[in-house]
This record gives sequence, structure tokens and C-alpha cells, in this order.
Amino acid sequence: MNPRIDIYLDKIKHNAELLVKKAKICNISLAAVTKSFCAMPEIIEVLVDTNIKYLADSRIENLKKMKHFDLEKMLLRLPMLSQASEVVKFADISLNSEITTVKELNRAAMKQNKIHKIIIMYDIGDLREGIFNIDELISFVSETKELSNIKIVGVGTNLSCFGGVIPDEKNLGELIETAKKVEFILGYSLEMVSGGNSSSLYLIDNFKMPNEINNLRIGEAIALGGETTCGLQIEGAYKDTFILTAEIIEVKEKPSVPIGKIGLDAFGNVPSFTEKGNLVRAIVAVGKQDFGAYDIMPTDKEIEILGSSSDHLILDITNCKKCYEIGDEISFTLGYGALLALMTSEYIQKNIIRR
Repeated sequence: MNPRIDIYLDKIKHNAELLVKKAKICNISLAAVTKSFCAMPEIIEVLVDTNIKYLADSRIENLKKMKHFDLEKMLLRLPMLSQASEVVKFADISLNSEITTVKELNRAAMKQNKIHKIIIMYDIGDLREGIFNIDELISFVSETKELSNIKIVGVGTNLSCFGGVIPDEKNLGELIETAKKVEFILGYSLEMVSGGNSSSLYLIDNFKMPNEINNLRIGEAIALGGETTCGLQIEGAYKDTFILTAEIIEVKEKPSVPIGKIGLDAFGNVPSFTEKGNLVRAIVAVGKQDFGAYDIMPTDKEIEILGSSSDHLILDITNCKKCYEIGDEISFTLGYGALLALMTSEYIQKNIIRR
């Protein structure tokens, strides 16, 4: 059925194995971030068959899907107070920066007779989540160490996701110094110093990853084979792991510029157009409701994307060697944002391909 995403399990597994091998050089464990494919069980199965150490997601709903897998589960988004009980039930580890939340997790862990592990998030400049000054950190650790059912197992940071800050030896060095302060207060060594996400991988390739960093939380590099610092493809990794396919519902020759006074489009923007004469245009049955405003790239390089509305994607097929007709399929590779949106959309069929 269309539109659909074809999911190539062998390529995803290859990417995971490649990255595990790469990380092992620096004694780094990997947490596979599963949110881009909504923790689809068939994909999780191939990941646990590699040497991935943790399964990580931002949503409790996705962690629930993974409860029967043996690997430790990590909640990436800071826990909500209202979900403390579910966090303890479905996540072995959670990332935290608020002492109020940790105390609530402790109460939930006491009721469930569990020890809940936490990673303290420290903000070293990207300005998303994390404790931002050392005094607050010292207070946080001191209060947390007195909680009977909470164990601090690591310190982590997030980079590149909000502020676009690139991980480097300097800012990760700050994280390492922070981890040492935490260890001094606790009186024991931390299991984990988590140095970010796929944007940190380039440090391994350039032999610049600090020795003390021993964990990364990897999503895009596994799912799409890309590092996120410069948007480059990882050597030896697959990008065509998830392929969107949509069906042509109209083929017409029309002008390249709309006729009449231009106002706002359906999304409140004023569109602009370039005069190119008449174009052969194809409309396929997929739109912004499915992939948002994120990048999708036709696998036929002669196709140009002209734009989209909620339910229609308009393509210029004028220069294509193939003669496209009604009912034909057109395929697209995906950027990370598009993958995330498409896998979340209930209107997109998910087609598992095993080879």
C-alpha cells in the first residue's frame, strides 16, 4: 500500500555494527536511540543482535514497546513528574537535571522496590537541558546521594541538538572535569561519562575523543548513516535504510508560476516561484502532514521537488528520462526530521524488508 516506507533491516544492522566497532576503539559503549523509528520491534530485534549496550528513547510509550528486550533501557528526555512511576517501571536509567524530579523518582522507586539509576545532565553550552553551574551541581549531587533508591551512575551532556554547538576536546574536557567533581562528592567512580550523540562521532575518526568519554547516545548515525556535525555520510554506512515511496496521482503540463495575485499558502507563508516556462508536473499522494517541512530527496536525480501542501507533493519531471504515468511510484531518501515525522504518521505504511 502507498504511501509507504520500505525499511531495510540488514542495512540498519550493518550501520549499528559499524558504529559499535568504531566506538570500541575508544572503549565507548553505545546507546541506540530508537525514537526516529518509534521503537519498532522488528528494528530493535536486529539492534540487540549487535553489541549495542543500551536502548534509549525520549518517550515512555516507546520504552514500553521494548520492555521484553534484555538490554538496559534509558529515558533520554528529562522525566515528567506526572510520569515518575512509569519512568521507574520502564526505564532502568533516566537523564536528570532537577532535584525535585529525582526525589519523585526516588519515591516511585521505593514503592516498586527498585534502585533507579540516573545520569546527571550538565549543560556545557548548547543551552538545552542540564545543570548550568557548579554550585547547583554540588547541591544536586549532595542531595541525591542521600536518596535510598536512586543511584547516580553517570554524567552526560547534550550538544548540537538545540544550539548547534559542536563537541570538541575543550567542551568535553569540561564535562570530564565535572564528572571528577561528582565522583569526589559521591566517593565512587561513575560508570558512564556520556559525551553526546552522533555529532560526537567525528572525534573518534580524528583521534580526538578524550579517553574519559565512555558512552555516546547514537540515533541518526545508526538509522541513516550520517554524522550530524557537518551533515556528512559516515564512510561505509548506508543512507538508504528507510525509503519513502509515494504514488503518482496526476501528471500535467502547467506553467511554472501561478496565475493571479499571490497571497498566503495553506501554512501562512507567501510562496515564491521562478519562471521556467511550462513544466511537466507530477503530484504524488504524500504531503506535509506526513513529513512536515523536512528534507526528502528523490532517488531519481532528474526529479525536482517544487513544493508541497498538506496531502500533495508537486514534482517537476520535465527532464526525466523515464516517462512517468499515473499509478507509478516515486521513491525518496530521507533526512532525519522527515524520517521521524514519517515513522510517526499513521498514514504511512511501514514495510519491513528482510534480506
